[in-house]
Amino acid sequence: MPTHPNPVKRARIAALGAKIVEEGADDLSAAFRQASAYAQKNGVYFLNDATDPDLPAGPATIALEILEQLPTTDTIAVPMGDTALIRGVAAAAKQISPAIKIIGVQAERAPAYYLSWKQGRSLSTETCDTIADGLATRTTDPANVQAIRSLVDDVVLVSDDQMLAAIRHLAIVEHIIAEPAGAAATAALMHSALPPGRDTVLLVTGANIPPDVLRTAICGRP
Repeated sequence: MPTHPNPVKRARIAALGAKIVEEGADDLSAAFRQASAYAQKNGVYFLNDATDPDLPAGPATIALEILEQLPTTDTIAVPMGDTALIRGVAAAAKQISPAIKIIGVQAERAPAYYLSWKQGRSLSTETCDTIADGLATRTTDPANVQAIRSLVDDVVLVSDDQMLAAIRHLAIVEHIIAEPAGAAATAALMHSALPPGRDTVLLVTGANIPPDVLRTAICGRP
């Protein structure tokens, strides 16, 4: 994991009995390199969720459930980090409903895939300093960029403050606890970054929110 990772996620991984090694900061690139080297030296399997060709089949089932429950869905907004989630959702949704719009939502302070989608080539950023650790990508994979260019209709950005506001809305109004990345799609709709369709679905993708971030969202202070 990166140095100083999300403490909730770290604790849950540790509770499963994993030995945790912290390497690098901000994004997963340094941790990725160390994990890959470890796998090569020790003959263990390294699953890279950003590039594994089979992994998007899991997220694809989300699209199947959405369209089974709400066949008239015309827009799905998806938080976008390493793109495995949105590639799976988009591929399945567009097979069933080719006219459906898929909107990716990235953190304003971690816009590598947003910039890559806009320019049509794999780009990296110097930093990815955002409260949304699930969206903290600094580098992009060229094949993933090509895939989202063909599957994703638009990509929008949300700020850390907008995600905090969305966390507060989800908690107080909807009684749903979401981490910053999980609240990103809601933030996009709340702050008009996302043009709503007739039947728009917002994915809320995780509840692993550190207590200080939740307090800041609800109370306006850490």
